[in-house]
Amino acid sequence: MAETIQTYFMQTPLGWLQIKGSEAGISEIGFIDEAPEEVSTRAVPACLQNCVAQLTEYFQGKRRHFDFVLKPVGTEFQQKVWHQLQEIPFGKTRSYLDVSLKLGEATYTRAVGSANGRNPLAIVVPCHRVVGSDGTLTGYAGGLWRKKWLLQFEGSSRQTELFGLNATENNLN
Repeated sequence: MAETIQTYFMQTPLGWLQIKGSEAGISEIGFIDEAPEEVSTRAVPACLQNCVAQLTEYFQGKRRHFDFVLKPVGTEFQQKVWHQLQEIPFGKTRSYLDVSLKLGEATYTRAVGSANGRNPLAIVVPCHRVVGSDGTLTGYAGGLWRKKWLLQFEGSSRQTELFGLNATENNLN
């Protein structure tokens, strides 16, 4: 019997998130730029409730780690990259080279960038925490303005330097 994929639209400070998943786990969390035609006025499907609750806590500043079941679809290499992204601590950033080295090969930077760009689980698999080797913002499927917001929201010290803010201004002491 095929699993039934449920969809829910969640409004966030960054716009709408489309969340998809089943009893087996969450398969997609992605930003959408237009308000959905079918705004979720109905109850959150049971299989998505934990995800929606944890994302709500995240945006309220009450959660730094997610612990619901993930079921992203991707190649073996993409899965390895996405796993490494989950190891980046809240409020920290890593470069594509850092992630490549964790995977065992400095020459993987372009492949890591490609896998990062195909991450189907925004925020939860924190591809927004990956920056250029010099600390500059690089591509983000949700838009660079969202990446900048997420990094500032999480208080990334490396990013505060990039944006010209000091630790006192961001309460990073």
